[in-house]
Amino acid sequence: MVDSTHFLSHHNSSDLFVEHEDDEQHPSSLSSTIDLCIGELNWTQLFQTFLISFCWIFDGQQTFITIFTDTQPSWHCTDGTCNSATDMCSLPKESWAWDGPTQISIISEWGLECRSSFIVGLPASMFFLGCLVGGLVLATLADSSLGRKKMLFFCCLIMSLASFLAAFSTNVWIYSLLKFVSGFGRGTVGTAALVLVSELVAKGWRGKLGVMGFYFFSAGFFTLAPLAYINRGLSWRNLYLWTSIPSILYCGLIYSFVPESPRWLLIRGKKEEAVEILKSISPISHSDLNLAISNMSLEQEIWNVDLYSALKIMLQKKWSLKRLMATTAIGLCIGLVYYGVPLALEILSFNLYLSVTFNAMTEIPATLLIYVLLGRFNRRSVIFILTTISGIASVLAVVEGKIMTRLQIVFELISFFCACSACDVLIIYTTELFPTSIRNSALSLVRQAVALGGAFGPLLVAAGRKHKFLCYGVFGLIIGCSGIFHLCLPETKGKAFCDTMDEEETKDKVKLLA
Repeated sequence: MVDSTHFLSHHNSSDLFVEHEDDEQHPSSLSSTIDLCIGELNWTQLFQTFLISFCWIFDGQQTFITIFTDTQPSWHCTDGTCNSATDMCSLPKESWAWDGPTQISIISEWGLECRSSFIVGLPASMFFLGCLVGGLVLATLADSSLGRKKMLFFCCLIMSLASFLAAFSTNVWIYSLLKFVSGFGRGTVGTAALVLVSELVAKGWRGKLGVMGFYFFSAGFFTLAPLAYINRGLSWRNLYLWTSIPSILYCGLIYSFVPESPRWLLIRGKKEEAVEILKSISPISHSDLNLAISNMSLEQEIWNVDLYSALKIMLQKKWSLKRLMATTAIGLCIGLVYYGVPLALEILSFNLYLSVTFNAMTEIPATLLIYVLLGRFNRRSVIFILTTISGIASVLAVVEGKIMTRLQIVFELISFFCACSACDVLIIYTTELFPTSIRNSALSLVRQAVALGGAFGPLLVAAGRKHKFLCYGVFGLIIGCSGIFHLCLPETKGKAFCDTMDEEETKDKVKLLA
Protein backbone atom coordinates (compact mmCIF):
# COMPACT_ATOMS: atom_id res chain seq x y z
CA MET A 1 0.00 0.00 0.00
CA VAL A 2 1.29 3.44 -0.90
CA ASP A 3 2.87 5.57 1.79
CA SER A 4 0.83 8.73 2.15
CA THR A 5 3.60 10.64 3.87
CA HIS A 6 4.98 11.58 0.47
CA PHE A 7 2.31 14.26 0.35
CA LEU A 8 1.21 15.26 3.84
CA SER A 9 2.48 14.40 7.28
CA HIS A 10 0.96 11.29 8.80
CA HIS A 11 -0.03 12.86 12.09
CA ASN A 12 -2.27 15.66 10.91
CA SER A 13 -4.42 14.41 8.09
CA SER A 14 -7.84 12.97 7.33
CA ASP A 15 -8.76 9.68 5.73
CA LEU A 16 -9.97 11.29 2.55
CA PHE A 17 -6.75 13.22 2.20
CA VAL A 18 -4.23 10.75 3.64
CA GLU A 19 -3.95 7.65 5.73
CA HIS A 20 -5.60 7.71 9.16
CA GLU A 21 -3.67 7.62 12.40
CA ASP A 22 -5.82 5.00 14.05
CA ASP A 23 -6.23 2.55 11.18
CA GLU A 24 -4.02 0.06 12.96
CA GLN A 25 -5.95 0.35 16.21
CA HIS A 26 -9.32 -0.05 14.48
CA PRO A 27 -8.73 -2.28 11.46
CA SER A 28 -11.54 -3.25 9.11
CA SER A 29 -10.91 -6.61 7.46
CA LEU A 30 -12.91 -5.65 4.39
CA SER A 31 -11.34 -2.22 3.96
CA SER A 32 -7.84 -3.45 4.79
CA THR A 33 -8.05 -6.32 2.33
CA ILE A 34 -9.38 -4.14 -0.47
CA ASP A 35 -6.63 -1.58 0.16
CA LEU A 36 -4.10 -4.41 0.03
CA CYS A 37 -5.58 -5.71 -3.23
CA ILE A 38 -5.68 -2.28 -4.85
CA GLY A 39 -2.05 -1.72 -3.90
CA GLU A 40 0.00 1.24 -4.97
CA LEU A 41 -1.13 3.69 -7.61
CA ASN A 42 -0.49 2.66 -11.20
CA TRP A 43 -1.20 4.19 -14.59
CA THR A 44 -4.49 2.35 -14.97
CA GLN A 45 -5.85 3.76 -11.73
CA LEU A 46 -4.53 7.22 -12.57
CA PHE A 47 -6.19 7.18 -15.99
CA GLN A 48 -9.51 6.05 -14.55
CA THR A 49 -9.35 8.69 -11.82
CA PHE A 50 -8.65 11.38 -14.38
CA LEU A 51 -11.48 10.16 -16.61
CA ILE A 52 -13.99 10.03 -13.75
CA SER A 53 -13.02 13.45 -12.41
CA PHE A 54 -13.37 15.01 -15.86
CA CYS A 55 -17.16 15.03 -15.42
CA TRP A 56 -16.73 17.91 -12.98
CA ILE A 57 -15.78 20.18 -15.90
CA PHE A 58 -19.23 19.78 -17.43
CA ASP A 59 -20.78 20.01 -13.98
CA GLY A 60 -19.12 23.40 -13.46
CA GLN A 61 -20.16 24.66 -16.88
CA GLN A 62 -23.83 23.80 -16.48
CA THR A 63 -23.93 25.12 -12.93
CA PHE A 64 -22.83 28.65 -13.83
CA ILE A 65 -23.80 28.95 -17.50
CA THR A 66 -26.81 31.14 -16.69
CA ILE A 67 -24.43 33.91 -15.60
CA PHE A 68 -24.13 34.68 -19.31
CA THR A 69 -27.25 33.19 -20.88
CA ASP A 70 -29.74 34.71 -18.39
CA THR A 71 -28.08 38.07 -17.75
CA GLN A 72 -29.78 41.38 -18.47
CA PRO A 73 -27.89 43.11 -21.33
CA SER A 74 -26.97 46.77 -21.27
CA TRP A 75 -29.28 49.26 -23.00
CA HIS A 76 -29.34 52.88 -24.13
CA CYS A 77 -31.88 55.64 -24.74
CA THR A 78 -32.84 56.35 -28.32
CA ASP A 79 -34.62 59.69 -27.93
CA GLY A 80 -32.26 61.48 -25.50
CA THR A 81 -34.91 61.92 -22.80
CA CYS A 82 -33.53 59.35 -20.35
CA ASN A 83 -30.26 57.91 -19.03
CA SER A 84 -28.94 54.60 -17.78
CA ALA A 85 -30.07 55.38 -14.24
CA THR A 86 -33.69 55.55 -15.35
CA ASP A 87 -35.93 52.55 -14.80
CA MET A 88 -36.31 51.16 -18.31
CA CYS A 89 -39.69 49.69 -17.43
CA SER A 90 -41.10 53.17 -16.83
CA LEU A 91 -40.16 54.25 -20.36
CA PRO A 92 -42.02 53.71 -23.63
CA LYS A 93 -40.59 50.79 -25.58
CA GLU A 94 -39.62 53.02 -28.49
CA SER A 95 -37.50 55.31 -26.27
CA TRP A 96 -34.76 52.73 -25.54
CA ALA A 97 -32.96 49.82 -27.21
CA TRP A 98 -30.52 47.06 -26.30
CA ASP A 99 -26.84 47.77 -26.93
CA GLY A 100 -26.43 44.50 -28.82
CA PRO A 101 -28.55 41.92 -30.65
CA THR A 102 -31.59 40.67 -28.79
CA GLN A 103 -30.51 37.03 -29.00
CA ILE A 104 -27.51 37.46 -26.69
CA SER A 105 -29.66 36.70 -23.62
CA ILE A 106 -32.98 35.06 -22.81
CA ILE A 107 -34.09 38.31 -21.14
CA SER A 108 -33.69 40.40 -24.28
CA GLU A 109 -34.85 37.67 -26.69
CA TRP A 110 -38.04 36.83 -24.79
CA GLY A 111 -38.74 40.32 -23.43
CA LEU A 112 -38.34 39.47 -19.75
CA GLU A 113 -36.72 42.75 -18.69
CA CYS A 114 -39.86 44.04 -16.95
CA ARG A 115 -41.22 40.73 -15.70
CA SER A 116 -41.21 39.85 -12.00
CA SER A 117 -38.09 38.65 -10.19
CA PHE A 118 -39.71 35.23 -9.95
CA ILE A 119 -39.99 34.85 -13.74
CA VAL A 120 -36.52 36.25 -14.44
CA GLY A 121 -34.86 33.98 -11.88
CA LEU A 122 -37.06 30.96 -12.65
CA PRO A 123 -34.75 29.09 -15.09
CA ALA A 124 -31.73 29.18 -12.80
CA SER A 125 -33.86 28.36 -9.77
CA MET A 126 -35.42 25.43 -11.62
CA PHE A 127 -31.93 24.09 -12.35
CA PHE A 128 -31.02 24.02 -8.68
CA LEU A 129 -34.46 22.74 -7.74
CA GLY A 130 -33.85 19.94 -10.23
CA CYS A 131 -30.54 19.23 -8.47
CA LEU A 132 -32.45 18.92 -5.21
CA VAL A 133 -35.18 16.65 -6.58
CA GLY A 134 -32.70 14.57 -8.55
CA GLY A 135 -30.57 14.09 -5.49
CA LEU A 136 -33.52 13.04 -3.35
CA VAL A 137 -34.84 10.62 -5.98
CA LEU A 138 -31.49 9.22 -7.05
CA ALA A 139 -29.56 9.56 -3.78
CA THR A 140 -29.66 5.92 -2.67
CA LEU A 141 -29.52 4.28 -6.11
CA ALA A 142 -25.72 4.50 -6.12
CA ASP A 143 -25.69 2.64 -2.80
CA SER A 144 -28.38 0.15 -3.82
CA SER A 145 -29.25 -1.05 -7.32
CA LEU A 146 -27.29 1.08 -9.80
CA GLY A 147 -23.91 1.42 -8.18
CA ARG A 148 -21.37 4.21 -8.61
CA LYS A 149 -20.52 3.80 -12.32
CA LYS A 150 -24.04 3.51 -13.74
CA MET A 151 -25.20 6.39 -11.58
CA LEU A 152 -22.42 8.59 -12.93
CA PHE A 153 -23.15 7.56 -16.53
CA PHE A 154 -26.92 8.04 -16.49
CA CYS A 155 -26.86 11.31 -14.52
CA CYS A 156 -24.20 12.84 -16.74
CA LEU A 157 -26.15 11.77 -19.83
CA ILE A 158 -29.42 13.28 -18.54
CA MET A 159 -27.68 16.55 -17.69
CA SER A 160 -26.00 16.71 -21.11
CA LEU A 161 -29.04 15.87 -23.23
CA ALA A 162 -31.28 18.35 -21.39
CA SER A 163 -28.68 21.09 -21.82
CA PHE A 164 -28.45 20.29 -25.51
CA LEU A 165 -32.23 20.54 -25.91
CA ALA A 166 -32.26 23.81 -23.93
CA ALA A 167 -30.53 25.44 -26.88
CA PHE A 168 -33.72 24.94 -28.89
CA SER A 169 -36.15 26.39 -26.31
CA THR A 170 -38.84 28.69 -27.71
CA ASN A 171 -39.95 30.36 -24.45
CA VAL A 172 -39.00 30.75 -20.82
CA TRP A 173 -41.34 27.97 -19.68
CA ILE A 174 -39.86 25.25 -21.91
CA TYR A 175 -36.39 26.55 -21.08
CA SER A 176 -37.11 26.37 -17.34
CA LEU A 177 -38.44 22.81 -17.67
CA LEU A 178 -35.29 21.69 -19.49
CA LYS A 179 -33.13 23.43 -16.88
CA PHE A 180 -34.98 21.43 -14.24
CA VAL A 181 -34.26 18.16 -16.10
CA SER A 182 -30.61 19.16 -16.52
CA GLY A 183 -30.37 19.89 -12.81
CA PHE A 184 -32.13 16.61 -12.04
CA GLY A 185 -29.33 14.73 -13.77
CA ARG A 186 -26.60 16.96 -12.43
CA GLY A 187 -27.73 16.43 -8.83
CA THR A 188 -25.58 13.35 -8.19
CA VAL A 189 -22.84 13.68 -10.84
CA GLY A 190 -20.23 15.09 -8.47
CA THR A 191 -21.24 12.81 -5.62
CA ALA A 192 -20.96 9.64 -7.69
CA ALA A 193 -17.62 10.77 -9.12
CA LEU A 194 -16.12 11.65 -5.74
CA VAL A 195 -17.21 8.42 -4.08
CA LEU A 196 -16.14 6.28 -7.05
CA VAL A 197 -12.67 7.81 -7.12
CA SER A 198 -12.23 7.41 -3.35
CA GLU A 199 -13.22 3.73 -3.55
CA LEU A 200 -11.03 2.82 -6.55
CA VAL A 201 -7.71 3.83 -4.99
CA ALA A 202 -5.93 2.94 -1.76
CA LYS A 203 -6.60 5.18 1.24
CA GLY A 204 -3.23 6.90 1.03
CA TRP A 205 -4.24 8.36 -2.34
CA ARG A 206 -7.91 9.18 -1.73
CA GLY A 207 -7.41 12.81 -0.89
CA LYS A 208 -4.75 13.54 -3.45
CA LEU A 209 -6.86 12.12 -6.27
CA GLY A 210 -10.33 12.76 -4.86
CA VAL A 211 -9.71 16.48 -4.69
CA MET A 212 -8.90 16.40 -8.42
CA GLY A 213 -12.62 16.79 -9.08
CA PHE A 214 -12.67 20.16 -7.36
CA TYR A 215 -9.99 21.44 -9.74
CA PHE A 216 -11.89 20.14 -12.75
CA PHE A 217 -15.04 21.88 -11.50
CA SER A 218 -13.05 25.12 -11.26
CA ALA A 219 -11.74 24.51 -14.77
CA GLY A 220 -15.29 24.12 -16.05
CA PHE A 221 -16.31 27.39 -14.41
CA PHE A 222 -13.19 29.08 -15.78
CA THR A 223 -13.87 28.02 -19.39
CA LEU A 224 -17.25 29.77 -19.41
CA ALA A 225 -15.78 33.29 -19.53
CA PRO A 226 -13.66 32.76 -22.69
CA LEU A 227 -16.48 30.81 -24.35
CA ALA A 228 -18.93 33.61 -23.58
CA TYR A 229 -16.44 36.25 -24.72
CA ILE A 230 -15.95 34.50 -28.05
CA ASN A 231 -19.72 34.21 -28.30
CA ARG A 232 -20.40 37.89 -27.45
CA GLY A 233 -22.85 39.39 -29.89
CA LEU A 234 -24.10 35.93 -30.89
CA SER A 235 -26.94 33.80 -29.58
CA TRP A 236 -26.96 32.52 -26.01
CA ARG A 237 -27.94 29.15 -27.47
CA ASN A 238 -24.40 28.62 -28.75
CA LEU A 239 -23.08 28.30 -25.19
CA TYR A 240 -25.37 25.35 -24.55
CA LEU A 241 -24.30 23.63 -27.76
CA TRP A 242 -20.59 24.15 -27.09
CA THR A 243 -20.84 22.74 -23.56
CA SER A 244 -23.40 19.94 -24.00
CA ILE A 245 -22.08 18.17 -27.11
CA PRO A 246 -18.63 17.36 -25.59
CA SER A 247 -20.42 16.22 -22.44
CA ILE A 248 -22.57 13.78 -24.41
CA LEU A 249 -19.47 12.33 -26.06
CA TYR A 250 -17.81 12.04 -22.65
CA CYS A 251 -20.63 9.78 -21.44
CA GLY A 252 -19.48 7.18 -23.95
CA LEU A 253 -16.02 7.19 -22.37
CA ILE A 254 -17.51 6.58 -18.93
CA TYR A 255 -19.47 3.60 -20.20
CA SER A 256 -16.46 2.08 -21.97
CA PHE A 257 -13.51 2.67 -19.66
CA VAL A 258 -14.68 3.30 -16.07
CA PRO A 259 -15.02 0.26 -13.73
CA GLU A 260 -17.47 -0.19 -10.89
CA SER A 261 -16.34 0.28 -7.28
CA PRO A 262 -15.09 -3.08 -5.89
CA ARG A 263 -16.03 -1.92 -2.40
CA TRP A 264 -19.65 -1.41 -3.42
CA LEU A 265 -19.72 -4.77 -5.23
CA LEU A 266 -18.44 -6.59 -2.16
CA ILE A 267 -20.91 -4.88 0.17
CA ARG A 268 -23.66 -5.91 -2.26
CA GLY A 269 -22.37 -9.49 -2.19
CA LYS A 270 -21.09 -9.48 -5.79
CA LYS A 271 -17.69 -10.97 -5.02
CA GLU A 272 -16.90 -12.38 -8.47
CA GLU A 273 -17.41 -9.03 -10.20
CA ALA A 274 -15.33 -7.30 -7.54
CA VAL A 275 -12.52 -9.80 -8.03
CA GLU A 276 -12.40 -9.19 -11.79
CA ILE A 277 -12.22 -5.42 -11.29
CA LEU A 278 -9.53 -5.71 -8.64
CA LYS A 279 -7.49 -7.84 -11.01
CA SER A 280 -7.82 -5.22 -13.75
CA ILE A 281 -6.73 -2.27 -11.60
CA SER A 282 -4.33 -3.89 -9.12
CA PRO A 283 -0.56 -3.65 -9.70
CA ILE A 284 0.14 -6.74 -7.54
CA SER A 285 0.45 -10.21 -9.05
CA HIS A 286 -2.65 -12.30 -9.64
CA SER A 287 -1.39 -15.05 -7.34
CA ASP A 288 -0.97 -12.65 -4.41
CA LEU A 289 -4.32 -11.07 -5.28
CA ASN A 290 -6.09 -14.42 -5.32
CA LEU A 291 -4.56 -15.30 -1.95
CA ALA A 292 -5.69 -12.06 -0.39
CA ILE A 293 -9.20 -12.39 -1.83
CA SER A 294 -9.56 -16.01 -0.71
CA ASN A 295 -8.77 -14.94 2.86
CA MET A 296 -11.08 -11.94 2.70
CA SER A 297 -13.47 -11.67 5.63
CA LEU A 298 -16.97 -10.47 4.89
CA GLU A 299 -18.24 -10.47 8.46
CA GLN A 300 -19.54 -6.95 8.05
CA GLU A 301 -23.24 -6.53 7.39
CA ILE A 302 -24.21 -6.89 3.72
CA TRP A 303 -26.59 -4.16 2.61
CA ASN A 304 -29.46 -5.02 0.30
CA VAL A 305 -31.10 -1.64 0.42
CA ASP A 306 -33.93 -0.51 -1.80
CA LEU A 307 -34.42 3.03 -3.04
CA TYR A 308 -34.98 4.73 0.32
CA SER A 309 -33.62 2.20 2.79
CA ALA A 310 -30.39 4.13 3.32
CA LEU A 311 -32.33 7.29 4.17
CA LYS A 312 -34.62 5.31 6.49
CA ILE A 313 -31.60 3.83 8.24
CA MET A 314 -30.05 7.26 8.74
CA LEU A 315 -33.27 8.64 10.19
CA GLN A 316 -33.70 5.71 12.60
CA LYS A 317 -30.32 6.18 14.24
CA LYS A 318 -30.14 9.23 16.51
CA TRP A 319 -26.46 9.86 15.89
CA SER A 320 -26.81 9.71 12.10
CA LEU A 321 -30.00 11.83 12.14
CA LYS A 322 -28.23 14.50 14.17
CA ARG A 323 -25.27 14.51 11.80
CA LEU A 324 -27.50 14.60 8.73
CA MET A 325 -29.58 17.53 10.01
CA ALA A 326 -26.52 19.59 10.96
CA THR A 327 -24.62 18.97 7.73
CA THR A 328 -27.66 19.68 5.53
CA ALA A 329 -28.36 22.91 7.42
CA ILE A 330 -24.79 24.08 6.87
CA GLY A 331 -24.96 22.97 3.24
CA LEU A 332 -28.17 24.93 2.65
CA CYS A 333 -26.58 28.16 3.87
CA ILE A 334 -23.28 27.63 2.07
CA GLY A 335 -25.06 26.75 -1.17
CA LEU A 336 -26.98 30.02 -1.15
CA VAL A 337 -23.69 31.95 -1.26
CA TYR A 338 -21.59 29.52 -3.28
CA TYR A 339 -24.03 29.51 -6.19
CA GLY A 340 -25.73 32.85 -5.59
CA VAL A 341 -22.71 35.14 -5.37
CA PRO A 342 -21.38 34.37 -8.88
CA LEU A 343 -24.87 34.66 -10.36
CA ALA A 344 -25.10 38.17 -8.89
CA LEU A 345 -21.90 39.48 -10.49
CA GLU A 346 -23.88 41.54 -13.00
CA ILE A 347 -25.07 43.73 -10.09
CA LEU A 348 -21.54 44.91 -9.27
CA SER A 349 -19.84 47.79 -11.05
CA PHE A 350 -17.24 45.61 -12.74
CA ASN A 351 -16.68 43.93 -16.10
CA LEU A 352 -18.72 40.69 -16.14
CA TYR A 353 -16.20 38.63 -18.13
CA LEU A 354 -13.33 39.62 -15.84
CA SER A 355 -15.33 39.10 -12.66
CA VAL A 356 -16.37 35.59 -13.75
CA THR A 357 -12.75 34.82 -14.64
CA PHE A 358 -11.54 36.07 -11.24
CA ASN A 359 -14.20 34.02 -9.45
CA ALA A 360 -13.26 30.89 -11.38
CA MET A 361 -9.58 31.46 -10.64
CA THR A 362 -10.44 31.90 -6.96
CA GLU A 363 -11.72 28.32 -6.73
CA ILE A 364 -8.26 26.85 -7.31
CA PRO A 365 -6.48 28.47 -4.33
CA ALA A 366 -9.66 27.92 -2.31
CA THR A 367 -9.28 24.20 -2.90
CA LEU A 368 -5.55 24.30 -2.18
CA LEU A 369 -6.33 26.03 1.12
CA ILE A 370 -8.11 22.88 2.26
CA TYR A 371 -4.82 21.01 2.51
CA VAL A 372 -3.42 23.61 4.90
CA LEU A 373 -6.54 24.14 6.97
CA LEU A 374 -7.49 20.48 7.43
CA GLY A 375 -3.90 19.61 8.25
CA ARG A 376 -3.61 22.22 11.01
CA PHE A 377 -7.13 22.65 12.37
CA ASN A 378 -10.12 20.44 13.09
CA ARG A 379 -13.05 20.34 10.72
CA ARG A 380 -15.55 22.14 12.93
CA SER A 381 -13.29 25.15 13.50
CA VAL A 382 -12.48 25.43 9.79
CA ILE A 383 -16.16 25.54 8.78
CA PHE A 384 -16.97 28.13 11.46
CA ILE A 385 -14.10 30.44 10.47
CA LEU A 386 -14.77 30.22 6.73
CA THR A 387 -18.52 30.82 6.97
CA THR A 388 -18.03 33.79 9.30
CA ILE A 389 -15.51 35.50 7.03
CA SER A 390 -17.67 34.83 3.97
CA GLY A 391 -20.68 36.39 5.67
CA ILE A 392 -18.84 39.55 6.71
CA ALA A 393 -17.31 40.04 3.26
CA SER A 394 -20.64 39.54 1.51
CA VAL A 395 -22.32 42.23 3.61
CA LEU A 396 -19.42 44.63 2.97
CA ALA A 397 -19.87 44.10 -0.78
CA VAL A 398 -23.07 46.17 -0.71
CA VAL A 399 -21.77 49.05 1.41
CA GLU A 400 -22.00 52.23 -0.66
CA GLY A 401 -19.33 54.92 -0.84
CA LYS A 402 -16.65 56.11 -3.22
CA ILE A 403 -13.97 53.78 -1.86
CA MET A 404 -16.28 50.92 -0.83
CA THR A 405 -17.85 50.77 -4.29
CA ARG A 406 -14.43 50.22 -5.82
CA LEU A 407 -13.76 47.45 -3.30
CA GLN A 408 -17.02 45.61 -4.00
CA ILE A 409 -15.39 43.09 -6.29
CA VAL A 410 -12.67 42.46 -3.67
CA PHE A 411 -15.21 41.71 -0.94
CA GLU A 412 -17.21 39.56 -3.36
CA LEU A 413 -14.11 37.51 -4.18
CA ILE A 414 -13.32 37.05 -0.48
CA SER A 415 -16.87 35.92 0.22
CA PHE A 416 -16.85 33.49 -2.71
CA PHE A 417 -13.36 32.25 -1.84
CA CYS A 418 -14.40 31.33 1.70
CA ALA A 419 -17.70 29.84 0.53
CA CYS A 420 -15.80 27.63 -1.95
CA SER A 421 -13.44 26.38 0.74
CA ALA A 422 -16.29 25.85 3.21
CA CYS A 423 -18.25 23.86 0.62
CA ASP A 424 -15.27 21.61 -0.13
CA VAL A 425 -14.56 21.11 3.58
CA LEU A 426 -18.19 20.20 4.17
CA ILE A 427 -18.04 17.57 1.42
CA ILE A 428 -14.86 16.07 2.87
CA TYR A 429 -16.30 16.25 6.38
CA THR A 430 -19.49 14.47 5.30
CA THR A 431 -17.58 11.54 3.77
CA GLU A 432 -15.87 11.08 7.14
CA LEU A 433 -19.06 11.31 9.22
CA PHE A 434 -20.91 8.43 7.55
CA PRO A 435 -19.90 4.78 6.89
CA THR A 436 -19.38 3.23 3.44
CA SER A 437 -22.79 1.53 3.35
CA ILE A 438 -24.62 4.88 3.31
CA ARG A 439 -21.82 7.30 2.46
CA ASN A 440 -22.97 8.02 -1.08
CA SER A 441 -26.55 8.60 0.09
CA ALA A 442 -25.51 10.91 2.93
CA LEU A 443 -23.12 12.88 0.75
CA SER A 444 -25.75 13.17 -1.96
CA LEU A 445 -28.33 14.53 0.49
CA VAL A 446 -25.89 17.14 1.78
CA ARG A 447 -25.03 18.18 -1.76
CA GLN A 448 -28.75 18.51 -2.49
CA ALA A 449 -29.06 20.81 0.49
CA VAL A 450 -26.32 22.90 -1.11
CA ALA A 451 -28.33 22.85 -4.34
CA LEU A 452 -31.48 23.91 -2.49
CA GLY A 453 -29.59 26.94 -1.22
CA GLY A 454 -28.61 27.61 -4.81
CA ALA A 455 -32.28 27.48 -5.87
CA PHE A 456 -33.05 30.54 -3.75
CA GLY A 457 -30.01 32.43 -5.07
CA PRO A 458 -31.39 33.44 -8.51
CA LEU A 459 -34.54 34.85 -6.93
CA LEU A 460 -32.49 37.04 -4.59
CA VAL A 461 -30.25 38.04 -7.50
CA ALA A 462 -33.26 39.19 -9.52
CA ALA A 463 -34.51 41.19 -6.52
CA GLY A 464 -31.01 42.56 -5.94
CA ARG A 465 -30.97 44.32 -9.31
CA LYS A 466 -33.03 47.04 -7.63
CA HIS A 467 -31.95 46.64 -4.00
CA LYS A 468 -28.45 45.19 -3.60
CA PHE A 469 -28.88 44.34 0.08
CA LEU A 470 -31.60 41.82 -0.83
CA CYS A 471 -28.83 39.95 -2.62
CA TYR A 472 -25.36 40.21 -1.08
CA GLY A 473 -26.63 41.44 2.28
CA VAL A 474 -28.98 38.49 2.75
CA PHE A 475 -26.28 36.12 1.49
CA GLY A 476 -23.90 37.39 4.14
CA LEU A 477 -26.32 37.19 7.05
CA ILE A 478 -27.34 33.63 6.26
CA ILE A 479 -23.91 32.09 5.73
CA GLY A 480 -22.47 34.09 8.62
CA CYS A 481 -24.89 32.41 11.02
CA SER A 482 -24.56 28.91 9.56
CA GLY A 483 -21.32 28.04 11.38
CA ILE A 484 -23.21 27.58 14.64
CA PHE A 485 -24.44 24.17 13.43
CA HIS A 486 -20.91 22.80 13.69
CA LEU A 487 -21.51 22.42 17.43
CA CYS A 488 -23.84 19.48 16.68
CA LEU A 489 -21.16 17.45 14.89
CA PRO A 490 -18.33 15.24 16.19
CA GLU A 491 -14.76 15.87 15.14
CA THR A 492 -13.35 13.42 12.57
CA LYS A 493 -9.76 14.60 12.21
CA GLY A 494 -7.45 11.59 12.23
CA LYS A 495 -10.28 9.06 12.43
CA ALA A 496 -10.64 5.93 10.30
CA PHE A 497 -13.34 5.21 7.73
CA CYS A 498 -16.08 2.86 8.93
CA ASP A 499 -17.77 0.52 6.47
CA THR A 500 -21.04 -0.24 8.28
CA MET A 501 -23.53 1.46 10.60
CA ASP A 502 -22.75 -1.00 13.39
CA GLU A 503 -19.05 -0.31 13.12
CA GLU A 504 -19.64 3.44 13.32
CA GLU A 505 -21.99 3.07 16.27
CA THR A 506 -19.58 0.78 18.10
CA LYS A 507 -16.75 3.25 17.59
CA ASP A 508 -18.86 6.05 19.08
CA LYS A 509 -19.75 3.92 22.10
CA VAL A 510 -16.10 3.05 22.69
CA LYS A 511 -15.24 6.73 22.49
CA LEU A 512 -17.88 7.59 25.09
CA LEU A 513 -16.62 4.88 27.46
CA ALA A 514 -12.98 5.89 27.05
